[in-house]
Amino acid sequence: MNSIRRTWLPYLPEDVPSHCEHCADVATFELSLGCPRLGAAVPELRIDPDMGEGYRIFSKDGKVLILGGARGVLYGAYALLEALAAGDAPPEGVQRPFYGMRMLDCWDNPDGSVERGYSGRSLWFEGGGFRWEPRRIRQMGRMLASVGINVLCVNNVNVHPEAEGLIEDAGLPELARFAAALRPFGVRLMVAVSFAQPMRHGIPTADPLDPAVEGWWAGRADAVWRAVPDLAGFLVKADSEHNPGPFTYGRSHAEGANMLARAVAPHGGALVWRAFVYNCAQDWRDAETDRPMAAYQTYAPLDGQFDDNVILQVKHGPFDFQVREPVSPTLLAMPDTRLALELQLAQEYTGHQIDLYAMNPMWRALTGDLPPEKVVAVAAVSNLGRDDNYTGHPFAAVNLYGYGRYAWNPQVDPERAIRRWARLSYALPDGQEEALVQALLNSRAIYEKYTAPLGLCWMVKPGTHYGPDPWGYEFDLWGTYNRADRDAVGIDRTAAGTGYVLQYPPALRKRYESPETCPDALLLFFHRLRYDYVMRDGRTLIQRIYDDHFEGVEAAEAMAEALAGLDLPEPDKTEARERMALQLKNAREWRDVVNTFFRRLSGADDAKGRLIYN
Repeated sequence: MNSIRRTWLPYLPEDVPSHCEHCADVATFELSLGCPRLGAAVPELRIDPDMGEGYRIFSKDGKVLILGGARGVLYGAYALLEALAAGDAPPEGVQRPFYGMRMLDCWDNPDGSVERGYSGRSLWFEGGGFRWEPRRIRQMGRMLASVGINVLCVNNVNVHPEAEGLIEDAGLPELARFAAALRPFGVRLMVAVSFAQPMRHGIPTADPLDPAVEGWWAGRADAVWRAVPDLAGFLVKADSEHNPGPFTYGRSHAEGANMLARAVAPHGGALVWRAFVYNCAQDWRDAETDRPMAAYQTYAPLDGQFDDNVILQVKHGPFDFQVREPVSPTLLAMPDTRLALELQLAQEYTGHQIDLYAMNPMWRALTGDLPPEKVVAVAAVSNLGRDDNYTGHPFAAVNLYGYGRYAWNPQVDPERAIRRWARLSYALPDGQEEALVQALLNSRAIYEKYTAPLGLCWMVKPGTHYGPDPWGYEFDLWGTYNRADRDAVGIDRTAAGTGYVLQYPPALRKRYESPETCPDALLLFFHRLRYDYVMRDGRTLIQRIYDDHFEGVEAAEAMAEALAGLDLPEPDKTEARERMALQLKNAREWRDVVNTFFRRLSGADDAKGRLIYN
């Protein structure tokens, strides 16, 4: 058994409590497993309900104590064991999570498939419903609890017909049984629901203001919470990518969300409403409609109109989990609405858990533009699956671990999070540990260099979203254009262009409005520039594109060489080596396709005489 499953992805003995009233039972069990540094002095747990999810680790009269709420002592037990395993001192003072809801959104379907899943089939669905191995689910619960994740949305936001059965009477016993398996780890379930579900029950409409619709949802919520009293709530994707919603009936999203919120409110449930709304059938000839503007246009005017138990879940960028995007202006424009920041662990556009892409540096940079107090919850699209190592690439586990650390504290240092994961997962000599940490820390910058240049998005192959296709979406319906021609590339999103930049507060607007002040990494997201435009470093735009792609491949090759020297256990060593070979192939393909694409359009030669295909 390899070390990653002995430490951060742990093998769980059969006798862990599977049903309990207090998470402290699991904390006691974990501590009793022992750690060489603990010796015989197993810490004492003391419950203080007022501390909730917070905890404090301290010494008194020669004993180690963990004080906290029922969940807090569980998190404290993991924090102590983690610190000891990493050779660090336990955290000092009272530790509390920044976000009350730290959610994992799973795009699992009842047939066992996982939309945009890169780690195998679903861990809990197969054949049309719940089918899961108790040991693996307890192991997963242990993983999530160890980094403080406290909500799991079990099904795809694109709700398949079979998934509607999760909240029907026939499906509730299995939902309750699954909830019971995760409850000891402080993980509550959430269910994604279809806005139109009442129409499957003889009601001719899903109009949120229709009394019959309101009554159906209220009755359904009563039944669901009787079966799962601690259900966290419902998650809804409406009026997006052909999902039904209130727009069909001339209603606002506040009216749609509030109707469902009133149904779940008596049970203490949250209604999480996804703000991923845009025209997904745009004519490519339409140069005035700008997809990144859609969420702000839909939701900013509704600020203050949502009920208190509604949480509006907004993607971190205005597009869709691209390699590089600015912070979504919607997250900055709704001070009177409870917001959730949505991230994506599944590497849909960032390498499919084949290419390395550690995400903590991206999130930390995002937090610089997004004051954490703007949001009350955080959610991430899961990268878990049925593969033996749970995440496809064994190193992709760094993102699940790192997400938990970020959700607990958005100010967490990316290098510290990555280093802690590496140390917990592999007992490597100092030099090898440093090589792994640096590879992961630099992986996002390397991937960005050999893929999409300077903030250009959507250069991936349509459908799969892996590998290069610079014009793959250029004449499609999704509003995802780069407008490259023989003279220039990029979208003018300034006040003189689409006006997107006007959605930002003044400081960010000033930063992005001019090419002279806009960060290079976002230059072509906000501006349309000629290929001979001179960058701040003196290079032309086209030369910068060429250089980045050549340098990105060279950096990937150097990273592969450094990682090849790691003394990893099997099967991680073989898996990492095989996936790195695929990454190098992908990087070279991106370099050659993108450079040739722009060489053919611009007619400009590479100043350094490197090989670009004609």
